[in-house]
Amino acid sequence: MKVGSEPDRQAEADRNFEAFQKKLPELLKEHAGKFALLRDGEIVQFFDTARDAMVHGQSEFEDGLFSVQEVTEQVTDLGFFSHALHFGRV
Repeated sequence: MKVGSEPDRQAEADRNFEAFQKKLPELLKEHAGKFALLRDGEIVQFFDTARDAMVHGQSEFEDGLFSVQEVTEQVTDLGFFSHALHFGRV
């Protein structure tokens, strides 16, 4: 398994967070309270829990380049959690 480098992870995190913020007004209408799994600046899928999103991201993207962000009115950068980092298996 090849894991993305730190610059790769940071670029992925930034791209995903920016895309998420732009889409947030529309997302709130149908997905408030859900957790979005993001990759390449696109939303892959929504989940009921952050853990479910993480598990799916880990199984789907072996390079660890993905982000998880909660759909909430208060846009919050969740730090490492929202950033595209390689997490150990959950």
